[in-house]
Amino acid sequence: MLEKNKQISLNFKIFGFLFIPLTSILISIPFFSYIGNVKAGIEFQWDQDSGFRRLNWFQKENKRNFRNKIYFFIRPSDRNNDLLKIDLIIPKTFNKKLETKNISFCKVKIGGFDSRTKCLETIPADLEIKTDEASLKKLSIYPYSPIPFSKDSYAIVIKTFNPKRSGLYQFHSYGQPKGSTLSSYLGSWTIMID
Repeated sequence: MLEKNKQISLNFKIFGFLFIPLTSILISIPFFSYIGNVKAGIEFQWDQDSGFRRLNWFQKENKRNFRNKIYFFIRPSDRNNDLLKIDLIIPKTFNKKLETKNISFCKVKIGGFDSRTKCLETIPADLEIKTDEASLKKLSIYPYSPIPFSKDSYAIVIKTFNPKRSGLYQFHSYGQPKGSTLSSYLGSWTIMID
């Protein structure tokens, strides 16, 4: 009789050992169906090792053909001197017509978890859009007074419609420091359109 009770309790232990993990797996299976809707914050940068610097940006909408507002940030750590001029090289695959009336340059408050990104003060500047022989678009910003090397963050704000094709679009920026006639590389932004 004692031998039979030991066998039954051993069988219950084995059953409990196998049953509890099995039920936890079966209960958690329906939750896996929601994983496909999660968007990961992964950014792909071309040529990470060849001197490219990744700059921060923010966009309101990332869907194809949707109206979008893109903030290209220039933080204090992105510049070493006062800047007289900023050039933004727009990729030729980003084939949307850009007009200077839809582009602005401002001092910005970069948003986070509990605050929104917004322009604090519009910086008066002359804007010029050029297209060269390689069909690259270049936006040149000439602020009326140099952009100071301070703790303030600035942004180039572009209001446009997203391209028809989804993909990654890499924008490059160059800045002309005070006391120099040549522009130097500031960094790159990689915008993703779904």
